[in-house]
Amino acid sequence: MKFFDNHKKLFGTATIMFVGLTLLVAIIPAINNQQKNRPLPDAEEMSPEAVKGKVVFIANGCVACHTQQVRNVEMDKTWGSRPGLPADYAGIKRTDFWRNTATLMGTERTGPDLTDIGNRQPSLDWNLVHLYNPRIVVKESVMPAYPWLFTTREQASASDVVVNVPEAYKKGKEGTVVATEDALHLVAYLQFLKQTPLPGNNAPEFLYTREGKETVGSGNTPGEMDGKALYIANCQACHQANGEGLPGAFPPLKGSSIVTGNNLQLYVDIILNGYDARPEYGAMAPVGANLGWTEHEVAAIINYERSNWGNDGEKVSPEEIKEIMEFIQQQTK
Repeated sequence: MKFFDNHKKLFGTATIMFVGLTLLVAIIPAINNQQKNRPLPDAEEMSPEAVKGKVVFIANGCVACHTQQVRNVEMDKTWGSRPGLPADYAGIKRTDFWRNTATLMGTERTGPDLTDIGNRQPSLDWNLVHLYNPRIVVKESVMPAYPWLFTTREQASASDVVVNVPEAYKKGKEGTVVATEDALHLVAYLQFLKQTPLPGNNAPEFLYTREGKETVGSGNTPGEMDGKALYIANCQACHQANGEGLPGAFPPLKGSSIVTGNNLQLYVDIILNGYDARPEYGAMAPVGANLGWTEHEVAAIINYERSNWGNDGEKVSPEEIKEIMEFIQQQTK
């Protein structure tokens, strides 16, 4: 066993084996994967603002609570239109030479997955208010507030992005809350996070089928989609569970003339394509268009909003909503 007595041979052999195994197990397979993997054809490159926002995202520890991966399991169906693919991460580059924080897939979901958050919540106003204090828009939120991403001024300038913070949440500070560049960059990164559609919309299915879910006790007939569940998932963050919205930020649906009125075309258009009610309220994103809603989702949302919080609007059918949607599409061509 003279081999073990010769430290040069011993450590030399160990080094050669270590380097060889590293090449075979890690480096060569990684190079092979990079050669095979390509970003999807319609994948967008990250803007300079989003790149800076990613650094802010990492610096503030957001990756500790949020994932960016949609698994092919039923519980992940709310986070994206399809399961994640290697191509979704192929175009992501290193942060810099020294840091390989390219993909931020995460390990926990203390907060929701952010894979498709740019489509689920693209509103600049909502994201800024949420960063300033999450409890303003989601009372049960356990997410920490990030007030250092904002500053308070006596009077905002024309170039400032004003955050519509209710007076009760300003912590005794008088003045106007203004977003810093870090806050705007962080939101730019969040808005960038979107699932790229596959060519021909040939998305692999989740381990579930999309079916209309019956609603118990909310006025829906069997077979209709669950308007309450759709509202909670896509509308409640801004308009709140009680339908009263947030003064100066998001309009109320309770008692709204648009919700209970007869202008159904305007109502459907707002759900699909959003609406800009500035300066009274922040701009609403095109929620329905972003999520690819059909007449069934839109009808379910309308019927839920028209029959809650004291609203007493006329019930609509998917058939009449479909006609309106087709008319709106023709008008925008």
